[in-house]
Amino acid sequence: MKKGILLVNLGSPDSPNPKDVKTYLDEFLMDPRVIDVPFWLRSFIVRGIVLNTRPKASAAAYQKIWWEEGSPLIVISERLQEKVQQQVEMPVGLAMRYGSMTIKKGLQDLVDKGVEEVLLIPLYPQFAMATTETILVLAEDIRKTDFPNLKITDLPAFYNNPDYIEVLSNSISKHLKGKNIDHLLFSYHGVPERHIKKSDITKSHCKIDGSCCVTASKAHQFCYRHQCFEVTRLVAEKLQLEEGKYSTSFQSRLGFDPWLQPYTDRTIERLGSQDIKNMAVVTPAFVSDCLETLEEIAMEGEEIFHEVGGENFTTIPCLNDDQEWVDLLAKWINTWIATETVTV
Repeated sequence: MKKGILLVNLGSPDSPNPKDVKTYLDEFLMDPRVIDVPFWLRSFIVRGIVLNTRPKASAAAYQKIWWEEGSPLIVISERLQEKVQQQVEMPVGLAMRYGSMTIKKGLQDLVDKGVEEVLLIPLYPQFAMATTETILVLAEDIRKTDFPNLKITDLPAFYNNPDYIEVLSNSISKHLKGKNIDHLLFSYHGVPERHIKKSDITKSHCKIDGSCCVTASKAHQFCYRHQCFEVTRLVAEKLQLEEGKYSTSFQSRLGFDPWLQPYTDRTIERLGSQDIKNMAVVTPAFVSDCLETLEEIAMEGEEIFHEVGGENFTTIPCLNDDQEWVDLLAKWINTWIATETVTV
């Protein structure tokens, strides 16, 4: 069987104008694994409230970070695809969960090249309902409907893979070289607390009580919160970070339901108020810089830090198309091509 690879990232509006942003937000927020409430309520929240208030503000945020070549996330993902393709003999495609670069188009392009078996790689280190799961579910639905003879295998979450931790740690070290940092904040994208409990395959382990994430359980295979804290722990161990000089937080909350805490904006404010003068933030829930890293952290986060007395604020880029990250992806792919093994 001829093999192919499909890298899948989050997605982006086609442009930073309010109309395109509104179209994108509608698809994104109407995903039942993003806002996991009954359709009627999700429709009321998204189409009755959010899409009548948020697109203009979101468009303004996108305009701040938009590159001449287009959406940063799309451009970076394309660069990653091109570099990985140089190290892989089989076709490497690229798709987005939301937006015009659809998974269906990505699979169709591979099928048109004669591909019969696809390694699907969600570009997320951690598993979450609103990221990895929604990609896998949609891909399987598309396969059944449009490509019934296509075999799809997926790369599992790689948050605790030693090679990934080394690549991430090396990237952090490289970008902090020569800087005197008082505190390193690991900021992950937030999710509602109910997502954690819904993903608990034991139906009893995840209590978000401060102990469940550090108590061994098979629930951790699908626990986003555990996986985020584990990335922080492993990187801190690798970089020999001093206790108290690093911490974990969660950004980008939406609505009024309880989301994972502590919140990034409040953490930045608290640390800056506690006489932390030199701060760095890394965002390991993302492998590609995007609105949440370039605007929410690098712009809004820095503004908050300076307002409370902080002096030097460093945003560490995502792995993007860093050569070590490219090499690691190519290694995983070539192992699968040779052995059909997708363990990381």
